[in-house]
Amino acid sequence: MTHANPSPDDDALLPLDAVRERPGPGRAARARPGAVRAAGVARSQGVAEQVRGVPEPAEELPVARVVVDTPLPHLDRLFDYLVPAPLDAAAVPGCRVRIRFAGKLVDGFLLERVETTEHQGRLTRLERVVSAEPVLTPEIAALARVVADHYAGTMADVLRLAVPPRHARVEAEVVAASETGTDSRAGNDAAETSAESGSERTAGEAGPRRTEPGAGEERGTVPGPGRRGESGPGEGPEAVPGPGPGQSGESGPGGHPGDEPKREPGPWADYREGEAFLAALAKGGSPRAVWTALPGTDQDGPGWPRAVAVAVRETLHGGRGALVVLPDGKDVALADAALSAVLGPGAHVALTADLGPAERYRRWLRLSRGQVRVAVGTRAAAFAPVADLGLAVIWDDGDDLHSERLAPYPHTREVLALRAHRARAGLLIGGYARTAEATQLIATGWAGPIVAARQAVRARAPRVRPAGEDSELARDEAARAARLPSLAWRILRTGLESGPVLVQVPRRGYLPALACQGCRAPARCGHCGGPFALRGGHVAPYCRWCGRIAGEWRCPSCGGARMRAQVVGARRTAEELGRAFPSVRVKTSGKDGVLATVGAARALVVATPGAEPVPEGGYAAAVLLDGWALLGRPDLRAAEETLRRWMNAAALLRPRAELVVLADSSLPVVQALLRWDPVTHAERELADRTELGFPPAVKMATLTGSPAGVREMLGEVALPSEAQVLGPVPVASPRGDQVRERAMVRIARGSGSTLAAALKGAVGVRSARKAAEVVKVCIDPLDVI
Repeated sequence: MTHANPSPDDDALLPLDAVRERPGPGRAARARPGAVRAAGVARSQGVAEQVRGVPEPAEELPVARVVVDTPLPHLDRLFDYLVPAPLDAAAVPGCRVRIRFAGKLVDGFLLERVETTEHQGRLTRLERVVSAEPVLTPEIAALARVVADHYAGTMADVLRLAVPPRHARVEAEVVAASETGTDSRAGNDAAETSAESGSERTAGEAGPRRTEPGAGEERGTVPGPGRRGESGPGEGPEAVPGPGPGQSGESGPGGHPGDEPKREPGPWADYREGEAFLAALAKGGSPRAVWTALPGTDQDGPGWPRAVAVAVRETLHGGRGALVVLPDGKDVALADAALSAVLGPGAHVALTADLGPAERYRRWLRLSRGQVRVAVGTRAAAFAPVADLGLAVIWDDGDDLHSERLAPYPHTREVLALRAHRARAGLLIGGYARTAEATQLIATGWAGPIVAARQAVRARAPRVRPAGEDSELARDEAARAARLPSLAWRILRTGLESGPVLVQVPRRGYLPALACQGCRAPARCGHCGGPFALRGGHVAPYCRWCGRIAGEWRCPSCGGARMRAQVVGARRTAEELGRAFPSVRVKTSGKDGVLATVGAARALVVATPGAEPVPEGGYAAAVLLDGWALLGRPDLRAAEETLRRWMNAAALLRPRAELVVLADSSLPVVQALLRWDPVTHAERELADRTELGFPPAVKMATLTGSPAGVREMLGEVALPSEAQVLGPVPVASPRGDQVRERAMVRIARGSGSTLAAALKGAVGVRSARKAAEVVKVCIDPLDVI
């Protein structure tokens, strides 16, 4: 490899012939011209003896292709290095290496070793092998490359998300255990035994049962009624085109009928396509489905964790591994318990951030070494090295926790869809509500729906009562304006007689927004213009931006000096409910502390969306407050996100328990909650976005940065002719002294890869010429509007 800026060390690197031992008469047959070509130099006849102190290259496959850990987009490619003979055994594909790059020692991953190189200059040698552990499997390396190209990012950025940091002590434990023939952790034997028993094979099989494309009928969408349309290359989502439909998981020969008793379908028996989905997994097939889960919580908790565990069990029976990705640690704990109950202890690993670097890396190595074949975790687990992946599961794909905050900002749903397509694995997208993106997969025929019969939905769904009904207004005329109308108080009082009740509040904190008492104008800081808020009932208002105390504040509009609450947070709501029900314990769950579970005793649980604890036996009643705060947000996904948050909370109630929603009953999102019909709402949402030209009907990219940087990049990028540029327009900045603008580029979904390639090329050009203004590129962002 040659450096753009040669360092003083470059002169110390001699040609390859100068460091090779000259073959004698008896070794002429062993001279390998391929190794000389790998060094990129001709033979030098003038060197009479070997230079001491410089190792000669490896005899076999002397060229290593390395992905360098560099943030520069214009260097997003593989570089060739020479493998010294002392590092020959340790330099295995997938290992971590240290190399000299642009005069500095940097990290990298060795992807492969080859015989020759196309580089015409002199190759730099590998400095050292950090670890001989092959942490980067070929599947994950290929997936990282595809994800980087899909999101106009770099492979190095994706690998930082995919491969956890090395922990040397954990690797030493594993090596010592392998040398002594023991396991470094208790339970590994049970894990391997469970994995082997879950993937039984017939005599003479050399590998897990897999149906080749075209040989069977198990590679398509979910069999059974309810599947729409035909899918084929180019008809599904641009990033994940799939094979044709009509491939039933129960047709044709497969499996071993009569070898063992039929396993119970568990919760899947309530769904029309459920048993066919399990049959396809058990036969080694790859069904793709969008699953609308039934609501309701009983003594065993929510039903979705056990349903996921049963699907994983059938995948293991089909001879393949499984991967489950969930929004947060609370959901991981539920799925972890369900998998342990269904598969047995030690048959899977849970990967979460709170494990600590050592334990997380230890569990990750168990997956990498094939000791377990099932992983469950949060969004980083989408890249977990599960061997022979047969099923990828994502729960609640509409949760914004599935969207990565670091470049290149991938979404877990898209990563798993890409991985399932490349590995010919099944994909299950589950949730109580349904996103427009998941509906798009069904509309194109790439996936099939799994829904329950209406009778089962009616038996499990809560009884929803919106505030402001005519009968309630006749009884209480103030119910329309009250934050907690009399209907909500009656439902809370009745529910507390039989167990815990839930109160969902959209805003955290005490009083996160204040306004003038007289003219209702928002109270703003005179120094920075930030909003005033209250942390508690006995403190002075403060600015949420600069932290200054309100002190001598006066309204610039009317001159008033008094403030009132504009938005009420969860802590203030809990305080008010505690006064109204003095004999009932009030619990809060939110940013300051998330409760995982609550007992069956009577209690008032005040929680923000997503932080609702799982009750023992289910909530007896619930009230969803301040619906206007969720529905009034200036966001393209406001209605979809509101329904998702409401349904996630309502699904924790006991079957047929009462639920009060504080919102206008005429709104489509409230009607969807009343009927418990997220499918129709998602289909209408997708139709509206298609008509208006918004994702997921089209591909959208945003360019965010300084005004000069955004305009400069728009002038340089070679966009496709059909691309439409919207903006740039000013956007809010986290710092008040910065001016930020954003431009949106819209294009047909089938041309998404062309748009990503054009944007990536423009970013690379700006990086190569060291442009001062950095422009953030995001493909399909969540906050489009």
